[in-house]
Amino acid sequence: MYKIAIIGDRESVLCYKAIGLDVYVETSFQKASKLLNELAVKNYAVIFIIEDLYGKMKTAVDKYMYSPLPAIISVPGKKGSDGSGMAAIKQAVERAIGADIVN
Repeated sequence: MYKIAIIGDRESVLCYKAIGLDVYVETSFQKASKLLNELAVKNYAVIFIIEDLYGKMKTAVDKYMYSPLPAIISVPGKKGSDGSGMAAIKQAVERAIGADIVN
């Protein structure tokens, strides 16, 4: 069975534990990149990453851009959204469909 995880700072990710996600508290993008690589080979279908960390981990995230699993999705953290999550989803949709249908 596939699993779902979230990576980010404690205040932003702890609430996801209540809905059954595997929670990984990490604020260093180097350690989070290493963790992402570990989770990607451990039967995780979806890995959410808090936006501030996601932006710093672009190289590690891009490694899985064309892989069917895991889906790596940016979500807002405790500070709110900076728009990078929606931009990443828009880019993925454009790549998959060939047109901008998000707007």
